[in-house]
Amino acid sequence: MTSPVIVALDFPNQAQALALVDQLDASLCRLKVGKELFTRLGPDFVEKLVGRGFDVFLDLKFHDIPNTVAAACDAAADLGVWMMNVHASGGRKMMEAARERLAGKSHQPKLIAVTILTSLGESDIQEIGFSGTPGENVLRLAALAESSGLDGVVCSPLEAAAIREQASKDFLLVTPGVRPATASLDDQKRVMTPADAMAAGSNYLVIGRPVTAAEDPLQALRDITASLKE
Repeated sequence: MTSPVIVALDFPNQAQALALVDQLDASLCRLKVGKELFTRLGPDFVEKLVGRGFDVFLDLKFHDIPNTVAAACDAAADLGVWMMNVHASGGRKMMEAARERLAGKSHQPKLIAVTILTSLGESDIQEIGFSGTPGENVLRLAALAESSGLDGVVCSPLEAAAIREQASKDFLLVTPGVRPATASLDDQKRVMTPADAMAAGSNYLVIGRPVTAAEDPLQALRDITASLKE
């Protein structure tokens, strides 16, 4: 069984990112490439990671008119990525267009949605015109993503149980904000341990500094994997 751990490559340059990747085992984790690294290094870097045998989650959170997002997802699929994401607030037509475009590909990555960014509190979402609490909006947008044919959503581990209760068993939950019990919280406030997040219904765990800043990243990864088996 492939590990549910996705290591976030949050580095400013290729040398630092590859120095970390060289220490990891593709059978123990997947990799996440976000906006900074992709903007600096481009598609070639993603293809390089895929070529090394890693499943890559391309975390670019596409949000635009339906045809533009569909075309972007098409291009991302051609890089060989395992998973990509869009913003659920782009609406049903946008998500369905992306899903339909990927359905015609020989390589069909997982397509998931971001609901409400974890940086947004209740006053923030009211300011942009959303009614209700962040949690209520997360559940509503997760349901919209599932009914639009997407494979899952990104959510905080604290929202996983509520989404799992309303979603089908095959709907994927990808959770950041996951920290081993022995790790520093850094700037994260709403966190769970990997085992607790999985117990709450998460399928995949996005983990950054507990692995990337560890003295021995591979051993840190092995320790996390072992904690899940316990």
